[in-house]
Amino acid sequence: MELFRYIPGAGPLLVNFPHSGTFVPEVIAGRMTKEGLAAPDADIYLERLYVFLRTLKIPHLYATHSRYVVDLNRPPDDSRLYRGTFGTGLFPDMTFRGQAIYKKDEEFKETERKARMDVYYRPYHNRLKEELEKIKEKFGYYLLWDAHSIKSEVPSLFEGRLPDYNFGTNNKAACNLNMERPFKSLLYHLGEGNVVFDQRFIGGYITRHYGKSKEKRYALQLELSQKTYMDELTGEYSPEKSVLTMALLHQLITTYQKTIIM
Repeated sequence: MELFRYIPGAGPLLVNFPHSGTFVPEVIAGRMTKEGLAAPDADIYLERLYVFLRTLKIPHLYATHSRYVVDLNRPPDDSRLYRGTFGTGLFPDMTFRGQAIYKKDEEFKETERKARMDVYYRPYHNRLKEELEKIKEKFGYYLLWDAHSIKSEVPSLFEGRLPDYNFGTNNKAACNLNMERPFKSLLYHLGEGNVVFDQRFIGGYITRHYGKSKEKRYALQLELSQKTYMDELTGEYSPEKSVLTMALLHQLITTYQKTIIM
């Protein structure tokens, strides 16, 4: 299994999918629980939802391996992204719902952690950096859209129900392009509070690391509620729901891509 899939394109924008993968190598899968193998925290169906990227000729990078192998959106030193709240690190051992990912007595040692970093983590980030810097060299800047999704209700992470569209810019340190007004204008019909910026999710490691507004390296994260495109009870993709969501994502990404020249 390839570590990632890169689809080339043109323009200043790259869309990244670090949590889209579900593949677990056999040597790891044999040590996992059925709950871990079910990959409940994967950003499922995003490749299907963002299929229009090919038509727009926007380059995009997909992770193929599960975030349980190594989480590509966590810092390499495994420091916490959000202090004072529950969170998973580089090598998760619990799902967001508190279920064990590994069978009893199957914890792995530091040598395995290093191996996973060398085999899975660094090659992905090397490719992401390489493609972003190519864009920067050509255009004088780059735009990164870090695409994520999550269940609308995850009590261990947040209270109540999550807004539909959760944008993170690391409080504009990663992206100071003032996207809040045009984005909220596009999404006005969703209702107040369903489109938020830098609230529960301000951006993970990828947004914070690759987004440097002062250097014209712009990055934002979208944490999309999964209820906008799927049936959360059955886990099935919903063509009916996804029609509107896909159209809105198309408009949002087009707006973001043109923002420098607006």
